[in-house]
Amino acid sequence: MDNLAVEHETKKESSGRSAADRAPVVVNEIQDTGSTPEGTVANEIRDTGSTPEGTVVNEIRDTGSTPEGAVANESPDAGSTPEGTVETERARGTAENMEREQPVYPGAGHVRIRHLEMKAISQEDIDRVLELTGQLEAFETLMMYYDCALAEVRTKLEVLNKEVSLKKNRNPFESIKSRLKKPVSIYEKLKLRRISFSVENIEKYLTDVAGLRVICSFIDDIYSIRDSLAAQDDVQIIEEKDYIAHPKQNGYRSLHLILEVPIFLMQEKKYMRVELQFRTIAMDFWASVEHKMKYKKEIRNEESIAEELRYSADLINQLDRRMLQIRDRIELSEEGDLVMSEWR
Repeated sequence: MDNLAVEHETKKESSGRSAADRAPVVVNEIQDTGSTPEGTVANEIRDTGSTPEGTVVNEIRDTGSTPEGAVANESPDAGSTPEGTVETERARGTAENMEREQPVYPGAGHVRIRHLEMKAISQEDIDRVLELTGQLEAFETLMMYYDCALAEVRTKLEVLNKEVSLKKNRNPFESIKSRLKKPVSIYEKLKLRRISFSVENIEKYLTDVAGLRVICSFIDDIYSIRDSLAAQDDVQIIEEKDYIAHPKQNGYRSLHLILEVPIFLMQEKKYMRVELQFRTIAMDFWASVEHKMKYKKEIRNEESIAEELRYSADLINQLDRRMLQIRDRIELSEEGDLVMSEWR
């Protein structure tokens, strides 16, 4: 399980209830308790009689033993350390274990969340942390803001699609897909960057929580729509990565934009960031198939396979440009026929 350690100062007397009667809780310090219920994530556990299996701790003092699978940083006076236990010197501040702490938030005392070395985390874990830190409502509100921003950008794209359809008698878009990043994925991305999980940090450091992928028929449609969006006075392009002109090393091609757009709420106007990806049908085909073939797989002859994928991406790019040339010839032919008919 992926570990969240929560520093939480609390003064609480032992309830006297058994571990089976209590729901799993996330705590920081548990002092003079008879036992710690299963699933508890703790930073410091002092004078405990036992630590149940699955408990993740930062410091374990005066315990008789550390159960199998527990992750401990300091375990003075421990009677034994079972096989498989991972011990680190977190308290000594080694560089690889340094973490950025989030500001203190109200609710459930003063709580700060810090990342530990974990393997997996569930949606239930995320909900528990947000509730404990008093951020659950703020998180849900932020996700609503991102959802509204997706709706704003989608509307802008649909308007442009209708205009191009009327003027050029064809649709520039094949499809528009949108998504909100899942809370677990948000947590994992912050953890990868060594940034603490909080509502403030999500909005401050992440630009791809809300995302749209637009599939176009031709390459020039991509740049035409990009220019139209950039010309709108309420849209700001924060960042642009042109992987069409400059493909990634593996052959991936796409145009990535980070937009900042306003959403209009009951009492305020708020600017939100949205990631926008443009691909042609051919680019999307390559990216989707490449992802399915390589996702979480150990591949033999990986260098040879990577070279084949790059070569395939180049062929697809040539096909994209050939189809664009054919379309242009057809449109020129139609314009010529129109001119000839007017002279008759």
